[in-house]
Amino acid sequence: MPKPRWGKPPATPRRGRWSTEEIARLRELYGHRTRASIGRELGRSPEAVRRTADALYANQELTIGPWAEQEIALLRECLGASDLIALSRILARSVSDLEEQIAKLAQQRVSRPFNSVEVSEFKRKYGSRTDEDLAIIFGRPTLDISDLAARLCLAKDKAFVRRREGEPLASKMPRWSPEELALLNEIYAVTPNLVIARRLNRSVKSVVSKAHGLNLRKDKDRLREMGRENVALRHRQASDS
Repeated sequence: MPKPRWGKPPATPRRGRWSTEEIARLRELYGHRTRASIGRELGRSPEAVRRTADALYANQELTIGPWAEQEIALLRECLGASDLIALSRILARSVSDLEEQIAKLAQQRVSRPFNSVEVSEFKRKYGSRTDEDLAIIFGRPTLDISDLAARLCLAKDKAFVRRREGEPLASKMPRWSPEELALLNEIYAVTPNLVIARRLNRSVKSVVSKAHGLNLRKDKDRLREMGRENVALRHRQASDS
């Protein structure tokens, strides 16, 4: 189902009856994102999202017995993106059954190289999941997660860090110095973002954000090279799957 054009979120959350489109979008997003994130997209309060989800999944029949591969794949996809109640609903499993399966997956973590498909997924998930959840999602020790994040110059999303109670804010980047800004202006157009991030000891997201704020653009030749790299990555992903 194509994503509806919700338009600019209202100044205050919508109230009243939910439309068919809103319900459909809630079903798509529920368990994959937090209630607050869903609410922002739909222009509804997190409490309204909770109440509507409660009604949608009321009297749901739960699955009992061995887990199918599709269930485990969905669990890995959504783990850490929402709370256990939401996950139990979209998987139609009890919370205790869910916790037991997560514990089993935690015992199956093995250190091994990441393939190109996993790296692509890692980049997508890293900013909004804990390293502990990522270790279970990718079946690797937590040290492998932190090592890969460091090699890719990734950082947690600021909103995610704020949501984590007691989370240290040590990942907050220092102000950009005049020398760093000068270097960014000099090399951004023709240099891969990962290379820039490593030279400046910053995250890729920080580099992209600052470049956007300075209205910097990649050179046309670099954009063509990035296009070829993306095509090659898709071919590798297809061959790995």
